[in-house]
Amino acid sequence: MYDRQYIIFLYTFNVLRDYYECHDLLEDLWLEEGREPFYQGLLQVAVSCHHRRNGNRAGAIKLMQSAIPKLSLYPANWLGIKVDKVVTDATAYLHELIADSEKIPKEIWIEIWDPKLMKLVEQIKFP
Repeated sequence: MYDRQYIIFLYTFNVLRDYYECHDLLEDLWLEEGREPFYQGLLQVAVSCHHRRNGNRAGAIKLMQSAIPKLSLYPANWLGIKVDKVVTDATAYLHELIADSEKIPKEIWIEIWDPKLMKLVEQIKFP
């Protein structure tokens, strides 16, 4: 039901906070799925977080501004996650980035609503 790359992406985003790796994981899936805007939006959220962490505030703002409209196209609960919460948190993150160049926005958490997906994510083990 859920692509393995997507499951690993969620683990990498929420647990490892390795946003660069998130990009690599989701880019392949995005291309395989015919450039699905949902995956592109999540990918852009991750890359925005990566840019902010590395001091590229302008890049972080640009990518978050691109991600929010894409994710807003989807229902509140889609592919096992609470997309509406991702959009709300991404919007708050963006506003903080724009308002204060020194403040580091609160990290975004991708909330999983489907217990099956949650179990799959919890089973991910990295050496």
